Amino acid sequence: MVRGVEDRVINGIVYTILFLAGLVAVFPLLYVISVSLTPLSVVHQSGSFPIIPREITFSAYRTIWEYSGMVQAFGVTVLVTIVGTVLNLLVTILLAYPLSRKKLPGRSLVLMMILITMLFSGGMVPTYLIVKSLGLLNTYWALILPGLVGSFNVLIVKSFFEQLPEEIFESAKMDGAGEFRILAQMTVPLSTSVIATIGLFYAVGHWNDFFQAIMYITDRTMFPLQVVVREILMQSQQLENFEATTPAQTLKMAAVVMASLPVIVVYPFLQKYFTKGMLLGSIKG
Repeated sequence: MVRGVEDRVINGIVYTILFLAGLVAVFPLLYVISVSLTPLSVVHQSGSFPIIPREITFSAYRTIWEYSGMVQAFGVTVLVTIVGTVLNLLVTILLAYPLSRKKLPGRSLVLMMILITMLFSGGMVPTYLIVKSLGLLNTYWALILPGLVGSFNVLIVKSFFEQLPEEIFESAKMDGAGEFRILAQMTVPLSTSVIATIGLFYAVGHWNDFFQAIMYITDRTMFPLQVVVREILMQSQQLENFEATTPAQTLKMAAVVMASLPVIVVYPFLQKYFTKGMLLGSIKG
């Protein structure tokens, strides 16, 4: 197809707008990385943090990595994220699949109960009392079980399952396959896009969560990464006095980079599934 001058001009304007929008989104991240690598001498020479540092130092990252409990907190967060995401997906799929079957007895009642939890919450105090009564305080389960199922995620997965061709399930049943076999060997393989998308939501939620840790965990050896990063941000001035060559602002930005980097690294591998998941419910022709 031969494009006219008007089409090229419009495309040029669109690409320019998209480039500027992308630059606006990426610039803060680049500035955070730049500040985290800026040595104190450059700050003294420039009077501020330059956008592109003339010198680079990793002293802030070394200081943070040597911070008391950082390595253990990183391991705790990785453990909670992996175990929590797997259990989140398992329970979400097991709940969404039967709800996607329209002949399920009591289906409407269960859906109504799920919708009610999206509108009303028991509150922080009742949730804390439940966690305490179950003996989950100062355990890793306190970081996983209270948010085991997301109502919105269940509805998304249910809607995706409903869009799968009914003929596939009928033919599988005629061949003698049971519901669990249909779910494991047919439904899940056909739903990798939505499962990856929901899994990413769950994983990012576990990785960034610190509120549940400060609510249910008092043992410092069990603190996740975000709680330790919060300590570093609150004690940055003391750390600056301890490490005279590292500005407090550099320590803060380095802590932000270290807390965000794993999610940024993993995201490109799941982006194609995330894009497919966003198209859920779109009109297909």
